[in-house]
Amino acid sequence: MDQFAAMKAFRAVVEAGGFTAAADAMDVSHTVVSRHVKQLETALGVQLLNRTTRRFALTQAGQTYYEHTRQILDQVETAALVVAQHQVEPTGLLRINAPMSFGLEELAQWLPAFLDAHPQVRADLVCNDRFVDLIEEGFDVGLRLAYALSDSTLIVKRLASFEEWWVASPAYLQRRGTPQVPADLATHDCLNYSLAAKAAQPSFTAPDGSVCTVDVGGRLQANSGLVLRTAALAGTGLAASPAFLVHAHVARGELVRVLPEFHQQPLNLYALYPQNRHLSPKVRAFVDFAAARYLPADGQGD
Repeated sequence: MDQFAAMKAFRAVVEAGGFTAAADAMDVSHTVVSRHVKQLETALGVQLLNRTTRRFALTQAGQTYYEHTRQILDQVETAALVVAQHQVEPTGLLRINAPMSFGLEELAQWLPAFLDAHPQVRADLVCNDRFVDLIEEGFDVGLRLAYALSDSTLIVKRLASFEEWWVASPAYLQRRGTPQVPADLATHDCLNYSLAAKAAQPSFTAPDGSVCTVDVGGRLQANSGLVLRTAALAGTGLAASPAFLVHAHVARGELVRVLPEFHQQPLNLYALYPQNRHLSPKVRAFVDFAAARYLPADGQGD
């Protein structure tokens, strides 16, 4: 007896609602389906179906066997598809959603290389700083910057971590002085990112491991890290910014990093995508490419 074929025949009978319908679905004869089920019952030593001339019903043993059979056959199918997908060239339109600052400063740097590596893929990148429902708005994958993500129905993969730097222009520091400890921030004009939780109460870990929280405020808050960076360059105040957004300006001396020995919780970069039963090759390729981009350094900072 071909047990795998018999299991498929038994499942087809149950799900099609009869032997004739199962035979049609499998493109085999009624006799073949009936023989497979009888062989299965003989091998198991139990009756799986109660048959009449017009209908059938699952026995208790049949119901239990059907549930396990369905799981086994689904797993076999999934394994075959996963292996096959590794051999499939990613193709088609890939819709990507990303935060504005990350999309412009980071993703724009390596997305062309991803497209070069996968010439059959076309990308539609949408950058914004509002909440986006990936499924509702038809995105294949989203990138998120957050300290942590709440429970989600999406698949979540952490790709990297970025330090946050407190920075200000040399002119601002000359005018207002340079903070020496986090508590000094309370007397400065701080530029707050309005979408961040507790942006006005940052917490710092000192070199000795102690933790302190500071109440900060200023005359400008915005929902864009790019706006806050521009304001910091203009001397408006001190800004807490992901390192990738300001490291080049610090290297050129346009901004100065302050309180470098005091650390905050890093920002994590996550990839999110729907829990499809089979991950499409284009999404898998993009997520793998993004993960490789940030290895082994795991982000930028120092």
